[in-house]
Amino acid sequence: MMYMRDNVILQRDVEVERIPDGMPMTLPSGTIAVLTQALGSTFTLAAEGNLVRLKGEDADAIGQAPPVEVGYDIEDPSALTRDDFEELVWKALATCYDPEIPVDIVQLGLVYECDVREDEDDSFAVHIVMTLTAPGCGMGESISNEVREKLQALPRAGYIQVDLTFDPPWGRDRMSESALLQLGL
Repeated sequence: MMYMRDNVILQRDVEVERIPDGMPMTLPSGTIAVLTQALGSTFTLAAEGNLVRLKGEDADAIGQAPPVEVGYDIEDPSALTRDDFEELVWKALATCYDPEIPVDIVQLGLVYECDVREDEDDSFAVHIVMTLTAPGCGMGESISNEVREKLQALPRAGYIQVDLTFDPPWGRDRMSESALLQLGL
């Protein structure tokens, strides 16, 4: 995990998402960009006058190794209790970042609800209600998809639902003390 300002040259064409509207765009090979953030499973770049989000699976395009995902040392997934699984959910959520802010979505206070239940097939269903720092943020779909993908990768994950809400609106008062200190607020 890092927050930096390093120049990189794209080694191949790559699809990215423009921040803050989430619009897809292609950056061509040879583009010079500034790597501003490498947190969770994505990279944030400043390129061609835009701030963009690069998926970790495309890390080779900027000469980086793919981010290492959080490992879960679980000897026997069948022994997971609902509480154990919920703990894994919160750990996974803490690996998701707003692409403009170097703080995870849990510490930012973007996760309003986390409901975990064990289904009849012994899988765990998860319902997340979350928000964004601003209602007009176009990255909502990207962030909620990242949350869904990370939760779906957990052992015994079943149905995953992620809903975005803006009621109540997010405010800095929802941030953890750690996040406030990290951002100098």
